[in-house]
Amino acid sequence: MRRFTTGLVLAAGGSSRLGRPKQLLDYHGRTLLDATLDMARGCSFDQLVVALGGAGDDVRSTVDLAGCDVVDNVYYTTGCSSSIVAALAAIDQRSEALVLLLGDQPGIEPRTVDTLRATADAADAALAVCRYDDGRGHPFWFARSIFDDLAALHGDKAVWKLLESGRYAVTEATVDGPVPIDVDTWADYEHLLEST
Repeated sequence: MRRFTTGLVLAAGGSSRLGRPKQLLDYHGRTLLDATLDMARGCSFDQLVVALGGAGDDVRSTVDLAGCDVVDNVYYTTGCSSSIVAALAAIDQRSEALVLLLGDQPGIEPRTVDTLRATADAADAALAVCRYDDGRGHPFWFARSIFDDLAALHGDKAVWKLLESGRYAVTEATVDGPVPIDVDTWADYEHLLEST
């Protein structure tokens, strides 16, 4: 039986490298974050949480947040781990696992999340990641047994440091194709538009 699973979309970034809110960039007639949330809604999560911060008011007034539990991360400038920490309090008590998604990575497909969940369930994994043709990438899977470690994260790339710490065996779910593009710079955004 599949475990009760929460999806968490990180969408609190201040877009400092881009110079404007990337959540609201146009992506095929809707916002970038709308595209990511539409994908996440197709993943059959038992709960869907989205963390907002930078441009939060504009995002709330522009993006369709229906079906999402919205968390405001007032510490978003300290790195994406602060969004995970902020979101943990909103996670349903029944949740046995958390799937972490990036709000600026709309190219992930529900079948990728299904593969990750099935692989993690089969291995009874505490921590699982996707293994693409060109390396590891999101989404990530965390069992409730390591939620306390997530709550102690600080700064940027902290999740990657946890993965690479050797404290947990990391289960890999094999996914065909390259790691989907996430948008940090204008060049990333142009590359994303060209590739989809």
